Amino acid sequence: MTDGVDRHNVVQRRYFEERALPRMVPRTSRYINRQVDELVRFASLTREDSVLEIGCGMGRYTLPLVERGYDVEGLDLSPVLLERLAESAGDGDLHLHAADIADPPDNLVGRFDAVIGFFTLHHLHDLELCFRGMARVLRPGGRFAFLEPNPLNPLYYVQITVTPGMSWQGDGGIVHMRPHSVFAALEAAGFHRCAVERFGFFPPFAAERRLGARIERVLESFPPWRFALPFQLFRAELR
Repeated sequence: MTDGVDRHNVVQRRYFEERALPRMVPRTSRYINRQVDELVRFASLTREDSVLEIGCGMGRYTLPLVERGYDVEGLDLSPVLLERLAESAGDGDLHLHAADIADPPDNLVGRFDAVIGFFTLHHLHDLELCFRGMARVLRPGGRFAFLEPNPLNPLYYVQITVTPGMSWQGDGGIVHMRPHSVFAALEAAGFHRCAVERFGFFPPFAAERRLGARIERVLESFPPWRFALPFQLFRAELR
C-alpha cells in the first residue's frame, strides 16, 4: 500500500472508531430491516451462498443477515469495531477479518459467492483497486452488491454539514457514487452486467412507522423524483 492509501485508511478508521463506538450500536429496526431485505433481493442471495460483507463495522447489517440464516463473514479496516461486533455476536460462529479489501488475506481468495456492503463504497480509497480485491475473493461468476447513498439527493450534503461527528473528510466520497463512475471502475476490475436501482423516500422517524412505510412504497414509484431517491443499490457479476 502507498503512503496515501495508508493515510486514508488511518483517517477512516479514526472517523468510524470515534463515531461508531457511542452512536452505531447494532439494533433492529424497520428501517434497517428494509435496507437488508432490499439488498438481499437485488443480489439474489440465498442461504447456500458464501458471503463476505465489506466494511461490516460493529455489525449493524451483519447481525440481521446472520439472524436470517445467511452464511456471512465480515471484513473491516478496524480491529476495534470488529471486537465490538464479536461481542455482540456472542457465541455465534462469525468469522471476522481485519484487512483492506484492496489487499485481501490469502485465506479469503476465491472463497465467496458474493461480496456485499452497506454504505461502504464511498469510504474506499480507490474504487477500481478495491474492486480488483473484491474480484480476488470471489469465485468465478461471483456477485457484487452494495447499498450506497445517492449523490443526487441534496439532503446528504445537509446531513454531513450539520450533523455532529460527520465530516467531509470522512463522508465526502458520496460525490463519487454516480453510476457511471462506479460502473467504470467495476468493468475495469473485471465485472460486467452492472445495474443500479434506487429506493427510499422518508427519513427514519417516518419510515419506521407502518403507515409511513406504505406511503413510501407508493412515492418511490413516481418518475419525477426517482432519480433523487436516497438509496441506491449497485449490482454486478464477475466475468
